[in-house]
Amino acid sequence: MSKGKQTRDNILNVAFRLASENGLESLTIGELAKQCAMSKSGLFAHFNSKENLQAAVVEFANEIFIQRVIVPARSDNCRNYEEKIKALLHHWLNWNQSFQGSCMFLDAWREKCADESAAQQVLKQAIANWLTYLQIQIGKGIENQEFRADLQPEQATFELYGMYLSAHLYHSMHGQAESTQRFWQGVARLIQSWKIDH
Repeated sequence: MSKGKQTRDNILNVAFRLASENGLESLTIGELAKQCAMSKSGLFAHFNSKENLQAAVVEFANEIFIQRVIVPARSDNCRNYEEKIKALLHHWLNWNQSFQGSCMFLDAWREKCADESAAQQVLKQAIANWLTYLQIQIGKGIENQEFRADLQPEQATFELYGMYLSAHLYHSMHGQAESTQRFWQGVARLIQSWKIDH
């Protein structure tokens, strides 16, 4: 690994930590340079703007998300797609809770505007890819005859994501234990409704 790549990776690690603690919008060249023990000009040379820095942090966060959520679920030796989906949800919820109940992707989300930043474009693509991945797993469960033939993967994913958002809110209001309990109760009922005989 080149020295430049190593330095950039170190910057992104620190930036990811800061964004996780304080939100993506709080991330500035000045504060990050201070945390990395670098000059502003030295750090600026790696990204050229705050917008490029934020976009790079979102890309970096997505790589970590894949390693913490998707990769572990693939190695959990799941016997069927129901178990695979539950494994994904387990790791997904842990991802959320690793940020003290404040998922960086959710905190960074902004409504669509005329002049959308590079970070928002990267963020929305990352979330779209994740939702598509969930839809594919549900679709495979249908093909494997674990779930009803008339189940709509996109609608099922929509409902799963709704429970994730609720867990995010409940975590901040009532704590991790209640949030986790209600999340899994909801997931159990939802998946049961997907099955052919329920």
